[in-house]
Amino acid sequence: MISLSAKGLTHGEISAHLAEIYGAEVSKQTISTITDRVVEGMAEWQNRPLDPVYPVIFIDCVNVKIRDGQVANRPIYVALAVTVDGTRDILGLWAGEHGDGEGAKYWMRVLSEIKNRGTRDCLIVVCDGLKGLPDAIGQVWPQTIVQTCIVHLLRNSFRYASKKDWAVLAKDLKPVYTAPSEQAALDSFAEFSEKWEKRYPAIIRLWTNAWAEFVPFLAFDQNIRTVICTTNAIESINARIRRAVNARGHFPNEQAALKCVYLAIMSLDPTGKGRKRWSNRWKAALNAFEITFDGRLSAGRQ
Repeated sequence: MISLSAKGLTHGEISAHLAEIYGAEVSKQTISTITDRVVEGMAEWQNRPLDPVYPVIFIDCVNVKIRDGQVANRPIYVALAVTVDGTRDILGLWAGEHGDGEGAKYWMRVLSEIKNRGTRDCLIVVCDGLKGLPDAIGQVWPQTIVQTCIVHLLRNSFRYASKKDWAVLAKDLKPVYTAPSEQAALDSFAEFSEKWEKRYPAIIRLWTNAWAEFVPFLAFDQNIRTVICTTNAIESINARIRRAVNARGHFPNEQAALKCVYLAIMSLDPTGKGRKRWSNRWKAALNAFEITFDGRLSAGRQ
């Protein structure tokens, strides 16, 4: 039942499936009671101790529909960390508010919770235009670099463009985010702007507004860039969550939505093969992080 719920089936669909396959009559209330037992485990997981330092934390969100008086989109934020061993670890889930988005006060609470669970330092936080988050990061981890998500920046660029231009846009943007220095990136972006500004001025504005949080990426060693741009982990998690969420349609309350997302991520990588692939070739990146950030990883573990 828990496995089927993790895949996004409603209680009615699970009941019908059990009746069809096993001939068992199980009420929706019984299924709800069984799956509700994971809430205790979810609370324990959400409050577990964390590592003292992480090389990178990705913060992303998935929108879900919650019926609270009326059905409205609400964000659920996921924090995915890269550990010093090169594995991935989902630190927690946090429900956001409906409306204009969360501010610095909200993010102070989230980041303070992570810090209070043991994380004293993080080298890089990768996020995508979350209002108030950079300010909160500066308060909680003053030395941490805030890096805009390159993949999200590219994806958001394509939203303003005709699909027939995507391949050419991707090719023309590549010299910008693969540039060896900020000056080289500026030169490439100037060429890009000259070619595309008349047709897609919104793309130029998008990159211009994100530039301050994009350029830290250009100072990093290639091995660090690869870790930041490795989207397979966060994308596979988001894809699994979206499948579960979309299958349910909408949720009666915030707790039900969080339970569904929690079950979805707990069913990730059951064989451990994904974790092994993620840690492959990690040593080169570990050395690059250690040198670039003056030994903060080794100091944080002591």
